[in-house]
Amino acid sequence: MKRYSRHLLLEEMGRSGQQKLQQARVLVVGAGGLGCPALQYLAAAGVGHIGIIDGDEVDESNLQRQILFSPHDVGKKKAEIAKRQLLHQNPLITVAAYPFLLDEKNATDLIAAYDLVLDGCDNFTTRYLVNDACVITGKPFVSGAVFKFEGQLSVFNYRNGPTYRCLYPEPGDIATCSEVGVLATLTGIIGTMMATEAIKIISEKGLVLSGKLLVADALSMNFNQFEFESNPANQKISTLGPSLSSNCSIPFEITKDQLNLLNDYLLVDVRSAEEFVLNNNGGINIPLATLLDKTDELPHDKPIICSCRSGIQSVVAVQFLKEVGFQNAFSLKKN
Repeated sequence: MKRYSRHLLLEEMGRSGQQKLQQARVLVVGAGGLGCPALQYLAAAGVGHIGIIDGDEVDESNLQRQILFSPHDVGKKKAEIAKRQLLHQNPLITVAAYPFLLDEKNATDLIAAYDLVLDGCDNFTTRYLVNDACVITGKPFVSGAVFKFEGQLSVFNYRNGPTYRCLYPEPGDIATCSEVGVLATLTGIIGTMMATEAIKIISEKGLVLSGKLLVADALSMNFNQFEFESNPANQKISTLGPSLSSNCSIPFEITKDQLNLLNDYLLVDVRSAEEFVLNNNGGINIPLATLLDKTDELPHDKPIICSCRSGIQSVVAVQFLKEVGFQNAFSLKKN
């Protein structure tokens, strides 16, 4: 146990907590910018069995942030290289590599074999697939996302808590890292925090980010948490299918072309006051952290258009506004 002696010194962890980690089975979906740091810390912490599912091969452009890989790994399967690296790091654990994509045919069986899932993928289709398979199998999952300089983190389906569909009823359309870029260190921050949430869940210590969304802005180093409610209907998923679209019929996003067709609307910039001053794109500024405290300032008789730098915080803002009755709220879609 010398390897884990610093864990054993923690009163909240101790020998019993370390044993829980050694007995745990964790599946990581995506060995990319988020998955790499999460995998490294799960392995170092002594999680007994780790599964890695990723159908991609290492590309040179991955090396900027996917720190499990080296130039010699370019062209090789990420899942297999990640497995090799983790076993070099900690030969006391077991690792399974699944060098293929997660889909509706394999998701339920794969996830059912694990205690906990970490979702580090970069597309909405897979996120909804992970969510629905976790609901069906009764497994919690930690989900992280990054976009340029912004990151998000939450825990879903934890002890029958809110699911991913409770936060995002309708699939969005936010570009991937390969399309718009991402700060390398941000993936390390969010990925490491994903591993932290996993360790807390396994060891049953601390407050888990269930029903809470953590939003991180690397440029300002602001970290904010926002609460969201559970929708019991989202716990009734029983089967997976090729169509992962939501039943929700209310669109969340509006394009600039659609915005130009509106005669009257209120533009709300949900960035921090500091960011708004540096780059004022019009409208009023109500930071996301204070939005729900200022709903009395918002109209019900005309569209409310929420905007931010990336399109991530504005989607969250719209979700919160719709939950408190503002069905006229939309997120300005980024190109």
